[in-house]
Amino acid sequence: MRRFANIGLTLFLWAFVAGFVFYFGHRADMHRAETAVRSLEVVVEDSVRNESLVTGELVRNWIARGKIATVGEPLDRVDLAGIERVVRQKGFVDRVNAYVSYDGVLRVEVSQRRPALRLRVDGYDSYVTADGFVFPAPTLTAVYVPVVTGSYVPPVPAQYVGYAGDYIASLVEQSEARIVEMQHEKVPFFEKEKEIADSVRAVRRMLIKKGIFESHDNFDERVARLRAHKADLRRKYRYEERENERRIDAVTARQEAERENQKKLHKRYEDFLKLINFVKYIEEDSFWSAEIVQIVAVTISNGDLEVELVPRTGDHTVLFGAIEDVEEKFDRLLAFYENGLGNIGWENYRTISVKYKGQVVCRK
Repeated sequence: MRRFANIGLTLFLWAFVAGFVFYFGHRADMHRAETAVRSLEVVVEDSVRNESLVTGELVRNWIARGKIATVGEPLDRVDLAGIERVVRQKGFVDRVNAYVSYDGVLRVEVSQRRPALRLRVDGYDSYVTADGFVFPAPTLTAVYVPVVTGSYVPPVPAQYVGYAGDYIASLVEQSEARIVEMQHEKVPFFEKEKEIADSVRAVRRMLIKKGIFESHDNFDERVARLRAHKADLRRKYRYEERENERRIDAVTARQEAERENQKKLHKRYEDFLKLINFVKYIEEDSFWSAEIVQIVAVTISNGDLEVELVPRTGDHTVLFGAIEDVEEKFDRLLAFYENGLGNIGWENYRTISVKYKGQVVCRK
């Protein structure tokens, strides 16, 4: 009897809890339906450091242009996902979270990306983060970061928004798909290759036998005709074989061109990462961050990346060359600044090159 009483009590408690949850859930739904948004509050995280990249006013304008109702809209009808989607479309927004409070405040929390440099090269004006995310520079706001100019060709198109690595990976994937398609193009040629080989073997097996009553002259004549026929067939199959090989080689050459292009894509991305790390190196060094006022990136004729530096002191340009042995090159340049240039005069040279290992080459 006690057992049934316990079961009954348990069921009653569960029913009470379920009723309690249902009641207050229903009340909450009614409250959300009956209560309108009374204010829109935008919070930009880390705005002290990057205050000019994203502002509350910008976020409000984006939401308004997206035609999403906010103030005065019932809480349960506010398109929170739409707000997040509209705000997230801006490349310089990293994360966004929109929600409404119980008392009717629509709160939009925005975290902005932190650019490491700004690319202002031919046809480009984009910010780049330390992890390789690229987005066009906003027209109304700006942040102070090192600016890279010059004839450098970035690995992504102008106006691209996203990670450069993802873009390169998509191009490589498309290239691999083309290589596979080309391999399928070879299948008929491989079949033709086998067909020709079978035909050549069949020619080798062509024999004639001398008839019992056949004269030697007639047999010799038949042998001569067979030899001539076999020679004609061999010439035909050699020609077909060469043509077939030429077609296979043409497809192979296209495949190799795709693979070479993949290598170039990877190289461009590697140079892009090197440029980011190069700028970070300068920014993290108190002397060079104060001394270097401009970074000029150049894509030379063979596709490699080289950089030039414009220092604050003097009237010269530093030819840094490839982004390799960075620390050693800067140490060499600093030693020349301290031990050589100070004695010779800062205005005596037009260029100072540290491109070549162990050397500092100056030109007037």
